[in-house]
Amino acid sequence: MAETPEITVLLADDHEVVREGLRLALLRSPHIRVVGEAPDGETAVSLTERRLPDVVVMDLRMPGMDGIEATEEIMRRVPDAKVLIFTAYSERALLQRGLESGARGYILKEAPHETLLRAIEKVAAGETFVDPALMSALTQARGGNTDVLTAREREILQLLADGMSNADVAAQLFISQETVKSHVRHILTKLEADTRTQAVAIALRDAMID
Repeated sequence: MAETPEITVLLADDHEVVREGLRLALLRSPHIRVVGEAPDGETAVSLTERRLPDVVVMDLRMPGMDGIEATEEIMRRVPDAKVLIFTAYSERALLQRGLESGARGYILKEAPHETLLRAIEKVAAGETFVDPALMSALTQARGGNTDVLTAREREILQLLADGMSNADVAAQLFISQETVKSHVRHILTKLEADTRTQAVAIALRDAMID
């Protein structure tokens, strides 16, 4: 059986006890290695640049540069970086801001160990992960927006949320890349989104996709 690839992780949280708890929890998974810890956003940015971890586990509320600002700065400096927001706050507005900042996932600090591992693994693989405990809060924003997108557009947006490129989506659905691009343009227009990541965040918030 093939070995599980190693995933390197950077922990960013202003509470030492939280970082220690996270580090000890992740030690139980032989394929995950913590390569650094940051007590604030600025340190998280500089360590990400130097150590290039597969996943940055990022707290939202930190002194100075907060988690959202740090995530935006990381995405500017290390565009391939993958950030997993790790927070005690479950407000929909924060969830949307976190995902729009470029983060790939959002998980609550109270999440079970298995959920945290799954989130790290999915984010490391380039997929989007939102804590299942947040889904009930997300669906409250649903309203009538699910009818905004066609079934095909929702299907394409779901595949984008799963980390697929336009070429991957085209191959999966047996359509041309130009058709995928056309659908993506329509999706951005309908959702009033500037980027694909923002469109995914809006769709997750409004429960148009899982």
